[in-house]
Amino acid sequence: MQDDPYAILGVQKTASAEEIKKAYRKLARTSHPDINPDDPAAEARFVKISAAYDLLKDPETRRRFDAGEIDASGQEKPERNFYRDHAGSRDGFSYRTTRDFDDFGDPADIFAEMFRQRSRGSSNGAGPGGGGRFAMPGQDLRYTMDVTFMEAAKGATRQIKLPEGGTLDVRIPQGLADGQTLRLKGKGGPGSGGAPSGDAYITVTVRPHHVFRREDNDIVMTLPITIDEAILGGKVKTPTLDGAVNLTIPAGATTGQTLRLKGKGIEPKGKPRGDQRVELKIVAPPKVDDELKSFMENWRGAHGYDPRKGMM
Repeated sequence: MQDDPYAILGVQKTASAEEIKKAYRKLARTSHPDINPDDPAAEARFVKISAAYDLLKDPETRRRFDAGEIDASGQEKPERNFYRDHAGSRDGFSYRTTRDFDDFGDPADIFAEMFRQRSRGSSNGAGPGGGGRFAMPGQDLRYTMDVTFMEAAKGATRQIKLPEGGTLDVRIPQGLADGQTLRLKGKGGPGSGGAPSGDAYITVTVRPHHVFRREDNDIVMTLPITIDEAILGGKVKTPTLDGAVNLTIPAGATTGQTLRLKGKGIEPKGKPRGDQRVELKIVAPPKVDDELKSFMENWRGAHGYDPRKGMM
């Protein structure tokens, strides 16, 4: 039996979209494998949380789950009939399905080869047509795939396990966004009686990163700097998607000040690459010794200033 996504996220079935989002973010922060390196079950727990949120954050898949049309993994329930619409014909047995998923766009063709091994001729083996013959389209199949932040940003090859057994190598395109759903036309369950196969849909969940976060195609991060680096300026090693670079900190830098690394963001296929925004955060030393304390007392006496002037 599949786990109940509402129970996994700890919300009621009547929860609003915002309540579901808040519950997911809270659990993701505490259950991420990077935060629990000594817990071997952390990754499986995080994947389960991500899959539950993936199903419930989409109003349509949530409606279909609540209505019993799909299970907690997002797949059609096998006992359902897939006669979506019925239209009369000369022999009285013509069935078709109506789907409106055109807005998923071009990224679907990235996975065009993914289910090629799954199709084994059942849509072509019904024999010659005749009176009274009816056709039933194949069922749609839904999958979720969990990837790391860096895999989504830079692209990679991952292996996905199919429900009926076996694995496939899947190429992850660089710049893939969290929650993106890809449509594979005709790559679902096989049809019968000459009807077309169903479609396959893959929804991608991107794990949070402990340093970077994504805003559109920009990468955003917070960079801790020391008091002397803030006052005197200098070059500081800074992580990027492509490895560490030397970032110039201007003298007199303040917490919250943002510096920009041009062209160091996300680069989706066919789109210009974003930037990396670096937000500075001044961090005091873990222990203030007598020398620093004496220096600051003398400096304050001669050069004191009030950064809160005018607030009250």
